[in-house]
Amino acid sequence: MAEPSAATEADDFKMSLSEHLGELRQRLLKCTISVVVLGGASLVFAKAIYGLLMRPVLNALPPEASALVYTSAIEEINVYMKVGLYSGVFLTTPVILWQIWGFVAPGLYTEERKMASPFIFFGTVAFLAGAAFCYFGVLPTMFQFLLREESAVAIEARLNVARYQEEDTLRFLRLGEWSRAGVLAKEANEALEKSGEGQTEPEGMMGLSLLPKPKVEVVERLEGLGRLLDAVAQGAGESARSVLIKVLEKRREAAQALANDELGVSLKALDEGMVLLASAVPAQTADINQVWRLERNLGAGKATYEASNWTRPMLSMSEQLTLVLVLELAFGVIFEMPLVMALLALVGLVKSSFLFKYQRHAFVVCLILAAVITPTGDAVNLSLMAGPMLACYELGVLLVWVLEKRRQKKAEQPDDATPA
Repeated sequence: MAEPSAATEADDFKMSLSEHLGELRQRLLKCTISVVVLGGASLVFAKAIYGLLMRPVLNALPPEASALVYTSAIEEINVYMKVGLYSGVFLTTPVILWQIWGFVAPGLYTEERKMASPFIFFGTVAFLAGAAFCYFGVLPTMFQFLLREESAVAIEARLNVARYQEEDTLRFLRLGEWSRAGVLAKEANEALEKSGEGQTEPEGMMGLSLLPKPKVEVVERLEGLGRLLDAVAQGAGESARSVLIKVLEKRREAAQALANDELGVSLKALDEGMVLLASAVPAQTADINQVWRLERNLGAGKATYEASNWTRPMLSMSEQLTLVLVLELAFGVIFEMPLVMALLALVGLVKSSFLFKYQRHAFVVCLILAAVITPTGDAVNLSLMAGPMLACYELGVLLVWVLEKRRQKKAEQPDDATPA
């Protein structure tokens, strides 16, 4: 017997319009039931899933504002319900692909219908790969760009390292290890004053900012003198008691001037107190001055950080979840593009000649879509969206071309058998 021709196969699967619509309704119903069942099961883990989804957001927030808020009593519940629903959509991906394949399979060759398992498997893998690329590659850089000032992040990184060094420096002073404290303070000062990104602002720049930076720096110096005073008192012992009392009086004078917004008077009192403190242990004046220099640099860095990072984000749970889920689904669908194009080619709706002809137009459309979907205006995040989109389109064109060649080759093969 000869193999059935394409026309014979098509005649065997002819369906009326009402039958097509009925089948489509049944398959949509199966997808809906799967989403509801799997989404309901996901509600048990909704809070954990939400925490995982929001990790890129929380990591990008400043430490003092690393939290999400809800503005109504039921918003948190609505968020977890939405997490469950979208989790159901993600988990139902194989079922959805299975139903799509089952709907278009009657219009395919017998050999092509056997590709159901690879289609479902690779379709699911592609969707998950797109979501993973978005989560690990796009979301961290996007939220870092949206929520953090680049200069403030660099300053904060330097300050965090320097503060740990300052703590150890003060511990050395309490133990009477003056030289080791001086060496460590010098290293911290050189790191803070090193030119480049994150450099603390040099002396003499106070008062030039329109923001309340000078007061921040005076407060930091006041607190730094207090820490230094405590460390020297413990390391020097009773021999420096009288001098340390005079330093404490100067610090109280500086605090009172600061309360009256007399910043110049406060700074003068702090400097006078520091001169007295350095004389408490004459042999270690250089080391104590080096530690005081570190306290001044920390104060300048904190003031510069506050001046460049004076806004604080207050993000709601619902809005951030919507943004993350939209991007996750968008990247999942983008990575499905090659399989969708291949499927359209199998049913005869797309030709490789058409795709090659309008390839430049497709590039422009991809760039426009990437610009619309990407919530930021920087080139990095736009590239992270447009790059995979263009790559998936090109892969789809290649798959369409390969499928057409296979069909053409099959059509050119003569029948080996003749009818009986």
